[in-house]
Amino acid sequence: MSASKSYQCLSCRLKSSIWHNTTTTARRQFSASTPAKSRKRAYPSIKASDLKQPQFRPYTDREKKLLSLKYTPEQMQVIEAGEQAISAEDMASQGRMRDDPMRIQYLDDFSTMRPMLDRPVTEQDLQGDELVEGQNRSSRGGARQPQTQNAEAEQKEELDPHMLRLCQQTGMTKEEIRKIRVKNLVMHRVVNQTRMGKIQSLYYLTIAGNQDGVVGIGEGKAAEDEDGRRQAMMNAIRNMKPIPRYEERTIFGEVQGKVGASVVQLSSRGPGFGNRCQHLIFELARAAGISDLAARTPRSRNKMNVVKAAFQALTSQRLPEDVAKGRGRKMVDARSVYYGGQVL
Repeated sequence: MSASKSYQCLSCRLKSSIWHNTTTTARRQFSASTPAKSRKRAYPSIKASDLKQPQFRPYTDREKKLLSLKYTPEQMQVIEAGEQAISAEDMASQGRMRDDPMRIQYLDDFSTMRPMLDRPVTEQDLQGDELVEGQNRSSRGGARQPQTQNAEAEQKEELDPHMLRLCQQTGMTKEEIRKIRVKNLVMHRVVNQTRMGKIQSLYYLTIAGNQDGVVGIGEGKAAEDEDGRRQAMMNAIRNMKPIPRYEERTIFGEVQGKVGASVVQLSSRGPGFGNRCQHLIFELARAAGISDLAARTPRSRNKMNVVKAAFQALTSQRLPEDVAKGRGRKMVDARSVYYGGQVL
């Protein structure tokens, strides 16, 4: 017969089972991640000394002869010393075209000075051009008469310094600036509370456009009515930007602009539709040379924000070239699919 086991109460059995489990099981981990020894690196660590440095091909004898024809011996010595001073690693990391937002939008040679572009135009330059132009006309037998000293003095007095500065900044003549359509859309009085009291001034929001695809908006604020209007007008002319137009009458597709709580949705329409929108967007579209347009303002209708949002929408249109490039199609296919099949 088998030997019978000694009797144990229920509490003794429970204590023995708990002690047995705690001695045989592994120690509990406080973290869910695996131990550091069992983890492996995803990529092996490589020292910088093990990496191969980029090597650039030095100048050949023929290239040095060609460079010596263009540069003096002193300049050749400077070129060779500069190449030895600059490391190949810096050339590989920095010797490329910049792609940051602060890059220049054109390629230019900064080692030369152009007289009319690299320095501001002065009154002496303008007077010199007028004198040369008058001499050329008089030599060709033109009917231009030499001006007297009184007439020249009157012309100088009539030339406003603000207008002269605007001509120099924009590159336009006084006659071209006069042909620009200018319209004041918003005008109200603002008050600045200071410790000395309330200081009142007038605020103006003005648009300017040549009615041929160029439009801009400007703001001005001054204590006097005339100063505020002139400041807003000149800022609008300075801020003029080209507006892409489809068939020179409407916009490309549907665009949306948002400034603050105001949202403006612009849609293109067929020929003869007209500008069916509120008067602020109507004046902006007419100054830009757009004749077929539909607009909606589903949210806030603050006048200043509506004008700024409409201007933002006009300048942020997606052109057919961008659509074709993004979809890998030809320009003709993109225009036929997305813009009604009318190919210019």
